[in-house]
Amino acid sequence: MPCTTILVGKNASYDGSTLMARNEDSGSGSFTPKKFIAVNPEDQPRHYKSVISKVEIELPDNPMRYTAMPNALPDEGIWGEAGVNECNVAMSETETITSNPRVLGADPLVEGGIGEEDMLTIVLPYIHSAREGVLRLGALIEQYGTYEMNGVGFQDVNEIWWFESIGGHHWMAKRVPDNEYVVMPNQLGIDQFDFPDAYGAKCAHLCAEDLLNFVRKNHLDRAVDAPEAGENHEFDARAAFGSRSDSDHSYNTPRAWFMLRYLNPNTFVWDGPEADFTPESDDLPWSLEPEKKITVEDIKYVLSSYYQGTDYNPYSRHADTARRGMYRPIGINRNNFVAVTQLRPYMPEALRAVEWIAVGSNAFNEAAAFYANVRTTPEYLANTGKDATTENFYWANRLVGALADAHYSACISHVERYQLKLASECHAMLRRFDAACPQENVQAYLEECNRQIAARTKELTTDLLNKVLYSASCEMKNAFARSDA
Repeated sequence: MPCTTILVGKNASYDGSTLMARNEDSGSGSFTPKKFIAVNPEDQPRHYKSVISKVEIELPDNPMRYTAMPNALPDEGIWGEAGVNECNVAMSETETITSNPRVLGADPLVEGGIGEEDMLTIVLPYIHSAREGVLRLGALIEQYGTYEMNGVGFQDVNEIWWFESIGGHHWMAKRVPDNEYVVMPNQLGIDQFDFPDAYGAKCAHLCAEDLLNFVRKNHLDRAVDAPEAGENHEFDARAAFGSRSDSDHSYNTPRAWFMLRYLNPNTFVWDGPEADFTPESDDLPWSLEPEKKITVEDIKYVLSSYYQGTDYNPYSRHADTARRGMYRPIGINRNNFVAVTQLRPYMPEALRAVEWIAVGSNAFNEAAAFYANVRTTPEYLANTGKDATTENFYWANRLVGALADAHYSACISHVERYQLKLASECHAMLRRFDAACPQENVQAYLEECNRQIAARTKELTTDLLNKVLYSASCEMKNAFARSDA
């Protein structure tokens, strides 16, 4: 599944929160309606069966409540994608990543294994920390195998870990440095991996128990004139396990380049013949310390990118026509949703987790903020079905995006005003609701807060649709007035 992820350590964020966000995108030629729900323990399966691979797994009998962003239509399974459990641990799955023939020949993918459809459902309800999430998913992949290469984010209030599967049964994970952020397109991303740490203190690296033997046995270390793999702290995991294809240079690396360029504009030269890094560089850093602390709005902007300010912007009137639209945008027509999970260390545990959710094409939508410590979610986000309607967030945004894209110049000012207003009002409502939270019946209170946020989100989104529809209608090809005669 084509997607884009950003992970922000607590000392790199504007308020000390850990921040994790990911776009889920549909495959080419398809659009997948999504909904935002809460899964209570009584609704969690104890015997799980995948729709795609048919794998069957017995699950523990003590699941926690959690939120999820599943497919609205159940024909391909659950695809829970992003959520927070009642211990304020978040999971984002998955970033489909790439590998190479050496890895896939040594450890082939497993047709009847687990995949993106399954992972959130079989992991998130049972973990109490980000690190625990890594270990549970790793154990499941070792036991059942996987039929695809995936990257998965795990987050708690102190740590974020990034997990990458390697072939059918192997995996590695790296802790995001507290003062740095990570950007991930659809490629294996971890660059330097510290095997001594992974097999020793395990401070910032974890992996399958036999990963080092797997590397040595299959000659995967590509370092020149270096000690044997695992004997130093700078094993190049990206070169060993990842890809370096022509399609990466149009589909993957440009997305990472834009995000890094936006958040670190002065750290490197990003443009021109003297650029340190270009949209096609294979050595883009996995993590960087940002030049300014990162906000929710920064995250939403980069995950909505269509290369604004560059020659690659498909909507630009001034860009070089040979370059316009040459790279795959992040904010693409096939965005299903983006979820930004914010775990706020300065709030009580009951109020700590907030999910900022936007649906449809990110170039033309905005994220609304919702509390995660709830048993139910608002109908406007939970009632998504197969038919287009203005009565839910997903379809209203899909309509806005289709109209605004076709009439970009006439509609983009409406979209930008909507984005500013909804984001501002969500920040204001969170401040007000945080301050007024009672000591008892907190979940019922937060559910009512979410209902009010959803109601206001619906008002603003409907108003945007009205304006975009009017502007697009005025530009119809069959427009004609008597004064034109």
